[in-house]
Amino acid sequence: MASTPTTFNSTEIPEPALARFLFSDTRAAWLWLIVRLYLGYEWISAGLEKIGSPVWTGSKAGVALAGFVHGAIKQTAGAHPNVQGWYADFLKSVVLPNASGFSYLVSFGETLVGLALIFGALTGIAAFFGIFMNANYLLAGAVSTNPILAFLAIFIVLAWRNAGWIGLDRWLLPILGTPWQPGKLFAGRSEAAS
Repeated sequence: MASTPTTFNSTEIPEPALARFLFSDTRAAWLWLIVRLYLGYEWISAGLEKIGSPVWTGSKAGVALAGFVHGAIKQTAGAHPNVQGWYADFLKSVVLPNASGFSYLVSFGETLVGLALIFGALTGIAAFFGIFMNANYLLAGAVSTNPILAFLAIFIVLAWRNAGWIGLDRWLLPILGTPWQPGKLFAGRSEAAS
């Protein structure tokens, strides 16, 4: 007996008007510009401060990061530690032995995320990497403004289609496209591969 394939009917759930406006309407780009500029300023300020410091990117690169890591490792004690054991193990075995390299990575990563957000270039990707850095700082026990920055960046990721509209993404996204829809730069290549 031949079995018949099971078919599933697809149902498209419509977006609420507010979500459609915030995350895909270019009229909301002004709101995201304000959020982007704030986030970008915070990241670029932190990154440039580190780039200008010899304990981050100079002759003593890694000293400041090693101090930060040692402080995080100390927060693993007690019944309710601020830093989980698995993350402390990662800091001890991966970050600490390579503190100099991670120091440059953090300094230039913060600066690049800040620049991309300010200029609206690959905004969603930049915000994602900002969230990634915020998450690592939070896992290391450094609260500061990290929850606020991560919260705002989540909305920038959700609004990736229009968050950089008042910026370079207005031109970059049509040229580069997305993984599911190649832009002008890759359109000819995908047709040739077919």
